[in-house]
Amino acid sequence: MEKDEIYRITVPTPFAVGDVNMYVIKGERLTLVDAGVKTEEAWQAFTKQLAEIGYEPTDIEQVVITHHHPDHVGLLDYLPKSIPVIGHPKAKPWISKDPQFFAWDGRYFDQFLIECGVSRAFFAKLPNVRSSLRYSCERSLDVAVGEGDQIAGLPDWTVIETPGHAQSHIVLYREKDGFMIGGDHLLATISSNPLLEPPIEEGAERPKPLLQYNDSLRKLLHYEISKVVTGHGADVTDVPALVEKRLEKQKERAGHVLEMLRERPMTVFDVCRQLFSSVYEKEFLLTMSETIGQLDYLEHVGAAVKRKEGEEYIYEAVGSL
Repeated sequence: MEKDEIYRITVPTPFAVGDVNMYVIKGERLTLVDAGVKTEEAWQAFTKQLAEIGYEPTDIEQVVITHHHPDHVGLLDYLPKSIPVIGHPKAKPWISKDPQFFAWDGRYFDQFLIECGVSRAFFAKLPNVRSSLRYSCERSLDVAVGEGDQIAGLPDWTVIETPGHAQSHIVLYREKDGFMIGGDHLLATISSNPLLEPPIEEGAERPKPLLQYNDSLRKLLHYEISKVVTGHGADVTDVPALVEKRLEKQKERAGHVLEMLRERPMTVFDVCRQLFSSVYEKEFLLTMSETIGQLDYLEHVGAAVKRKEGEEYIYEAVGSL
């Protein structure tokens, strides 16, 4: 195997997105990028494909996680505890299942949902929005990395921060040939969901994931990228064209929300129920994340404003895109 040769390993998940991709890099240290989902089925698929390229789990010398979502970190619990885990510092409370952080997460979202116009009576109907964490892990983050960092044993690769889909999201970029390991930042056939998260610290400003995601997409245009291998599905080869397509599609969705606000002022939850009438209860976190993202965008570009009435924020149209 040549130095820095990369192998894709694909394992099943219980999620609608389907299979997830992991990558093995034969660098100065044998490196696994991302770690699947915590199911026995995923572990069996992983170990079988790893054996096909001549390795066992104990041969892995380090793991880099592109972000903290369960389908990218779950198998850390199956790997030896001696293998260091490398990722963005904002992944730490999620992968360690920090009880103080999770308590803050619960308090934050209770208040945030009230401000979005969700009644307390409706809370009881909601599925557990963090139920997917049972497929996650409970591991420490051994090495924190950020923008511009290099990782020991991977001297040709640079970390690029790409928040949006997750606050902890990073990609790995190899400048010499334009190769990128992209996690869930830019997927070939589906749009990544910029998901709501609480501020990492109490009292900090709420992250606005769709605005972050748009900025992170545009950030890719500053790099010469020949190929992005992704967290789900096929590779991406024409990055500029796909970035422009994703940004244009998002603007179209925002235009649709703006037309709704022209009809009447609405809370976040009002908009969510109208946009996603058939799925908002089942996919509450996804649909609310998409909704607040579009409203953040409209507010950012001056097409909408919000005002507080009682405990709720009301959005209304004031301009155009």
